[in-house]
Amino acid sequence: LADVINASINQTLSRTLLTSLTVFLVLVVLYLFGGEVLRDFSFALLVGLITGTYSSVFVAAPLVVDWEARAEARARGRKAVAKA
Repeated sequence: LADVINASINQTLSRTLLTSLTVFLVLVVLYLFGGEVLRDFSFALLVGLITGTYSSVFVAAPLVVDWEARAEARARGRKAVAKA
């Protein structure tokens, strides 16, 4: 599973970064030229974009690998208890 996730991240990383960069540029323009009303909204979107991009690449994938490893260990433990 870790190899599949690693390959998937590598294949989609450039697309993810380009999409995030494009949205980032639009939000910066909106922040700078959108007026007082849109400034807070665009700032919140900027924070969410940065957080979401970071977590998608660096947090979510290792978390899934860890969850799967724990689930497999739990399943092995249950099989050992069932055999005993």
